[in-house]
Formats: sequence, structure tokens, C-alpha cells
Amino acid sequence: MDEIIKRHVATIQSGDRVAQGQAFAALMEATETPVDWAYEAWDELLKTLTHRDNHQRAIGAQLLCNLAKSDPEGRILKDFDALLEVTRDERFVTARHCLLSLWKIGLAGKQQQARLIDGLAGRFADCIAEKNCTLIRFDIVQGLRKLYDQSKDETIRQKALEWIETEPDLKYRKKYASVWKK
Repeated sequence: MDEIIKRHVATIQSGDRVAQGQAFAALMEATETPVDWAYEAWDELLKTLTHRDNHQRAIGAQLLCNLAKSDPEGRILKDFDALLEVTRDERFVTARHCLLSLWKIGLAGKQQQARLIDGLAGRFADCIAEKNCTLIRFDIVQGLRKLYDQSKDETIRQKALEWIETEPDLKYRKKYASVWKK
């Protein structure tokens, strides 16, 4: 890992919000394509998922999702539950940042895609009692659409449509289905 990347990883764990934001943006851009330093940062990012600062939890979750494509060992499969737990964060903004990034894990391979789909199926079902259930479900459906657009895997579209049909409120069922009419 080069010195600039090391500095960015250290900076996202600082309390300086401006520097943290700049480092986060740089790391997100760097991880848009596979990188060879993923495992050098992995454990530090994994630790941030339970950090007391919700901002650091969100940053760590998003970066780990981006690093899934740089994970030939399949660590994301073992660490997926920790990411899924962030989607239940006490701070909804943190939960949402994670939820909106999870779909990227499905691009890393068939095992990762299967793990993602299983996790999201459970999350789609179990969020029913949560305050922001409809937004969580909408975000899940949007994530599946992004994954489908990248992978063209028809089973993803079928799963999303099946889950949408389980929504008891017709208004929300139509809203979720609109994501697939594009």
C-alpha cells in the first residue's frame, strides 16, 4: 500500500471531518476498480463498523463494499454479517449509507452475489417493524436494480419482483416496482 493510501486510511479514522471527507472521497475513487492493497486496509476498515462514531461506521461500510471486488480470498463472505448489522445502525443515515452500497458486493462473484441476495432477503422481510421500513425496502430494491444493471443476471430481477409482491401496501408496492420500469 503506498504512502498516500496509508495516509487516507489513517485520516478517515481522525476526528477532522474535512480531512476525513477528503480521504474518504479519495479512497472511494481509488476503489472503483480493483486494488492490490485491499487486505492491508481491510482489518482497519472492519473495526470501524463498530466504532462509536457513526460517521466512521458509514465510511468503513462503504469502503468495504467497494473493496469486495478486490477480495480474491472471499473475506467479504465472512464479514458480510458485520456489514448487514450496520444496516440496522441506531443512526438511520449510517444504516442507509451501508445499505445503498451493499449491492457492490454482488459484483465480486457468484458466491458473494448469493450471500448478498440471502442477506437482503432477510433484511427486506425483517425490517417490517422498523420506523423506516418503506425506505429500507426501497433502498434494497434500488440496490438490486443497480446490481442487475451491471450483471444482467435475470435471477436478480426475479428476486426483486418476488419481494415487491410481498409488500402489503399497494402504494409502496407500486413505488418499489417503478424502479424496474426504467
